[in-house]
Amino acid sequence: MKPMRWLARNLTSLVLSLLLAFVIWISAVTSANPNVEAELSIPLEIRQQSSDIAIVDPLPQTVDLKILAPESIIQSLEEDNPLVAYINLTDISAGTYRFLVQVMIPEQLNPIRILEQNPERLELKVSDLISKQLPVSIRAEGEPAIGYQTSGLSWDGNSVTVTGLDSKVQEVADVVGLLDISDSTGSISRSITLEARNAAGEIVEGVTLQPEAVLVNQSISLQGGYRNLAVNVTTQGVVEPGYRFTSITPAPPTVMVFSEDPQLVEGLPGYVNTKPLNLNGVDGYLETILELDLPEGVTVVGDPTVLIQVNVTALETSMVITREIEVIGLLPGLNAQVSPSQVSVRVSGPVPVLENLTLRDIRVVVDLTSLEVGTHTLAPTVEILPTDIIWEDVSPATVEIVILEGQEN
Repeated sequence: MKPMRWLARNLTSLVLSLLLAFVIWISAVTSANPNVEAELSIPLEIRQQSSDIAIVDPLPQTVDLKILAPESIIQSLEEDNPLVAYINLTDISAGTYRFLVQVMIPEQLNPIRILEQNPERLELKVSDLISKQLPVSIRAEGEPAIGYQTSGLSWDGNSVTVTGLDSKVQEVADVVGLLDISDSTGSISRSITLEARNAAGEIVEGVTLQPEAVLVNQSISLQGGYRNLAVNVTTQGVVEPGYRFTSITPAPPTVMVFSEDPQLVEGLPGYVNTKPLNLNGVDGYLETILELDLPEGVTVVGDPTVLIQVNVTALETSMVITREIEVIGLLPGLNAQVSPSQVSVRVSGPVPVLENLTLRDIRVVVDLTSLEVGTHTLAPTVEILPTDIIWEDVSPATVEIVILEGQEN
């Protein structure tokens, strides 16, 4: 009985103590993680939309929010924001509706309080989607290369299904695919994307086509009397001794020829010769224009001349030459004896340059700078003036140098 009487006398104090402890705990939590305001922009989604309807009016891509939430949640949203706004189109048919824009907040992010939302509602017109069948037409654009002709344009599938809003579908007058055959020299087989166009030939947006593309085949062949032939460069004479030509390139590499007698053209080989190119004395790059050597009754379609580019390079070889060793850097009052006094140097390079080498063009030296009296073994250095000559090796690779006191007699 005494405990019960004590509890009754002190119940009010106990309740007040519990309330005070709760307030202190809430204050501590709020102080550590205070509520703050933040502004967010979240994506807007359409949910439960039937496949046979579409929204006519433009939709905003996002919804702007001002929220109040603990600072830790705001920081989490800044790193990865899972909030999504949506409108629900369940059981909606054609008509105009005022939709509530709802915001989905995951349970783990509570408590979040939305202070402001823009927009809160959207008034939208919904229309039925319709489909209709239209024939497919393919239009060739451009012209094939000179001497070629087109025939047998075909594609797989004769019709296409156009789907969209009633007003958009009714605007479509034609479904077209465009095939570019400009300068083509052979048959084409290509997948062509289809386009919905109105009566004025303008593209109609907002409709879908099924199929979206068709495989188009266009036959392109040579006309009678025409033939495409390679250009063969004929030459006479020889390049400068010690040189050779590495390439002869005609531009263009092929030409179109024509004859009123198709059999004359068909009787030609697969090439046409140029007038002879004189190579006598050529020792470098050459660029010139030549006429074509055509049989009587055959003409070139276009320019009857071709640009010829000739690349000529020097032949390369190697040779061994003997050179006296030159001593440099010897201290005053000293004498140097070199053994052997001559070395063999193997060099390689263009023949014309090698044939005209002089003693000044290649030197072999040993540098005795800072060396004192005694016997030394050194590797000689080869110095070559012509930049296109390469030093390959020297024999022997080292020489013996004996430095003595006293001037050489």
